[in-house]
Amino acid sequence: MKAPKDLSPEMVEPRSRDADRSQLAILASARDEFAERGLAGARMDSIAARAGLNKRLIYYYFGSKDDLFLAVLERTYADIREAEQQLHLDEIDPVEAIRQLVSFTWHYYLEHPEFITLLNSENLHCAEHLKRSERIQEMNSPLVQLLDTVLERGKRDKLFRAGVDPVQLYISIASLCYFYLSNNHTLSAVFGRDLRAPKAMAQRLSHMTDLVLGYVLH
Repeated sequence: MKAPKDLSPEMVEPRSRDADRSQLAILASARDEFAERGLAGARMDSIAARAGLNKRLIYYYFGSKDDLFLAVLERTYADIREAEQQLHLDEIDPVEAIRQLVSFTWHYYLEHPEFITLLNSENLHCAEHLKRSERIQEMNSPLVQLLDTVLERGKRDKLFRAGVDPVQLYISIASLCYFYLSNNHTLSAVFGRDLRAPKAMAQRLSHMTDLVLGYVLH
């Protein structure tokens, strides 16, 4: 269901309400709803209630539930990419840059569990929403370029070996963090360990860092 073409924001929200703030509220509420209930279980009524807005306003700004889910995914990726840029990895020692990227990715996933659940949901749908995105590849290219710069500096300084693909390296870093956290309950049950315990979590970060550096170091 989409809003009628002649429906304007003024017709469904007070003129004094800031449109940008309303859209951000919708995205935040939709993120929580999709993360908790998945795409199929999420309800537009619940999203509107969480945001404290008229449901028709959601349709006006985002069109449909699938389009809103895509907007949430794009916002989710934009948030992590923006946070990564704040690391300024191109300004620090290459070895420390890799170490910080692993640590950042690990802690970001821990602090934003919705990132993992939203990606799980999109993978269940074979990335059909992200495939429609006109922004997602452009959004991720600065990270690839940044990591490539770090690798080139490390190679130039005779610290890193040649031939490391920045995309493959980032996928490995993300996978090491993602798999452990998204499967933590089952892994803990299978191996009879509390893999969420502080000691286990610290060991995991150290292990991942050693693995990644062991691969890239000359």
